[in-house]
Amino acid sequence: MHILVLQHARVEHPGIFRRFLEEDGHSWEAVELDEGAALPSLDGYDALWVMGGPMDVWQEDQYPWLKDEKAFIREAVEQRGMPYLGLCLGHQLLAEALGGSVGPSATPEIGIMDVQMTEMGATGIFMDDLPDRFACLQWHSAEITKLPQGAEVLATSPHCTVQAMTWGPRAYSVQFHVEIEPDTVANWAEIPAYMEALEKAMGQGAVERLATDCDRHMAEFNRLAERIYMNWLQTSAKA
Repeated sequence: MHILVLQHARVEHPGIFRRFLEEDGHSWEAVELDEGAALPSLDGYDALWVMGGPMDVWQEDQYPWLKDEKAFIREAVEQRGMPYLGLCLGHQLLAEALGGSVGPSATPEIGIMDVQMTEMGATGIFMDDLPDRFACLQWHSAEITKLPQGAEVLATSPHCTVQAMTWGPRAYSVQFHVEIEPDTVANWAEIPAYMEALEKAMGQGAVERLATDCDRHMAEFNRLAERIYMNWLQTSAKA
């Protein structure tokens, strides 16, 4: 597969998924929207991945390219039926692109927190062989507040109803992070908005504490990421 990856911060890339793609012989190409890169034609790509970022989906005045990105996602998923994987902001953008809504979280989630699979998640392909309840990295202050018509919730948490979502046969997205690597927390903390949210939630020294927490969970995070990656590949082959 040749995958188009939309990025909103250079350090918020596919993370450990890059290793899986390379090992399997898949190729990917990143477009850095926050740096002014233009959206390409979808022709020639087999799938679309949309990563996280510090901006919010409603900040179109500050980030005018968000409007075009939503239309681009809608073309890929709704009109072309392309396989899609969205992480964090990419999860929220999928919802808005398809007619759902996103708003500020009543309780932001930042840190290592548990996610619970729904019955739909437990019986579907995308979350196959994952524990019914598992820990993951959360780093978000916005969430999906209204599902697009036809979407299904695959995972949830006490403070965020839509932790994972599917729409149509081949579009999947998650609010949480499992793609992380040993340097992820330090890299993301260099983004001012992320650092502010992190210290507001966890206080001074939050970067070191969160990095330590992630290190303790890293082996399991990597296992979950590989499983989600393999499951997504299976869904991408569905007609």
